[in-house]
Amino acid sequence: MTKEKKNKNSYEAKNAWTEMKEDERAEVFAFNKNYADFLTENKTEREFAGAAIAKLEAAGFKNIKEYKSLEKGDKVYIENRSRALMAAVIGEKDLKEGLKIVGSHIDSPRLDLKPNPLYEDGEMAMFKTHYYGGVKKYQWVTMPLALHGLVVKDDGSQIEIKIGEKADDPVFFISDVLPHLGKKQMKKSMTEGISGEQLNVVVGSIPVADSEAKDKIKAALLNHLKAEYDFQEEDFISADLQVVPAFKTRDAGFDRGLLAGYGHDDRVCSYTALEAILDLNDPLYTSVVLLMDREEVGSMGSTGMQSHFFEDQVANLVDLYYSDYSELIVRKVMQNSKVLSADVSAAYDPDFAEVYAKHNSAYLGKGIVISKYTGSRGKAGASEASAEFMGEIRGLFNQAGVVWQTAELGKIDEGGGGTIAQFLANYNMDVLDCGPAVLSMHSPYEVVSKADVYHSYLAYNVFLEK
Repeated sequence: MTKEKKNKNSYEAKNAWTEMKEDERAEVFAFNKNYADFLTENKTEREFAGAAIAKLEAAGFKNIKEYKSLEKGDKVYIENRSRALMAAVIGEKDLKEGLKIVGSHIDSPRLDLKPNPLYEDGEMAMFKTHYYGGVKKYQWVTMPLALHGLVVKDDGSQIEIKIGEKADDPVFFISDVLPHLGKKQMKKSMTEGISGEQLNVVVGSIPVADSEAKDKIKAALLNHLKAEYDFQEEDFISADLQVVPAFKTRDAGFDRGLLAGYGHDDRVCSYTALEAILDLNDPLYTSVVLLMDREEVGSMGSTGMQSHFFEDQVANLVDLYYSDYSELIVRKVMQNSKVLSADVSAAYDPDFAEVYAKHNSAYLGKGIVISKYTGSRGKAGASEASAEFMGEIRGLFNQAGVVWQTAELGKIDEGGGGTIAQFLANYNMDVLDCGPAVLSMHSPYEVVSKADVYHSYLAYNVFLEK
């Protein structure tokens, strides 16, 4: 039987694993080991931003406040309320020729504690939560949960909280009705089976010995919080406390080619972008990495992409770079800039094949995904990259040996999603969505291909470098 020849003029996405040599595979696994450890340790945007700053400073980046002027080779970062971050390396070309930007977000779907969360019922102490981002609520019940965040007291002092991650830490959980009594629940839709108001976290069960005390278990828990962490019930009101899965990021599959963990969307892009700018040599253009907050809820707020933070910091760069600052220069810098909106795509899942456009889907192991547009249905809520910019990026990746594929987010009428691309495109920049594929996106335990993670790093690095 003769082997069928492939048409040289046809297009088919490559599998990244078959493209790499044995020594390259070892590098892929080592890179992903570091990423897995980072993801396990940093499950909130505050933690990610803090750890990112530590890495930047170790690599010679300085807070922009330390500079009186900027020139080629300078490395700066700007922090925004401990929840967002911008890092830049000043390039060889004049700033007016534009920036090379990789923009991502560091927030992920989760459960936030309500401002007044603690109550007692059914011989248990509970926390009331408010889910953040697009979650399937039923996925968050009956699994180990951890509590992360910050408590700010009325005197301004701060208390960092991280409970549920160490082997000897207690964990928390949300209960579900047993199947023996779940007849009515099982008749409901998956959306209605668990409501938002049922996402209550069990946090205690031992009462105080005082027979006169009201809500004895709640009272005991408040005594514990005061003794162990020095905060009281009113302090919950000025706290950023998040309930996240207590899982570690771990290898998945017999061959260990996949990585399962909480928060791949979008910390897989944020981490690879961070590593890409850390490893820059002498970039041609000034290179920028944006690690933004609140994308999962529309990018609103002071730390989201719709705030003036980015625009203000470009103005800050211009002011330190030129002696004759003007708003016109700021606009010229932005309109000449080029952006990779680093966000994930949906990996094809054969168990749910009916929602995917098979010939325009992303597949695990086939490299970073470039998406001409995102949005939903009639391309609503997204920017669209020009053919010229698509061709430029495709050529850049091909020349550098970056394995890539192209995809849409599911079938046209099934839904869709957006990224921060549209907000950067508003500045008249060339913008393209570009990130790895994720299986079980927005679940408490998402899955990515290690090969795709590594090629995302390569893609962002070569884009920032050239």
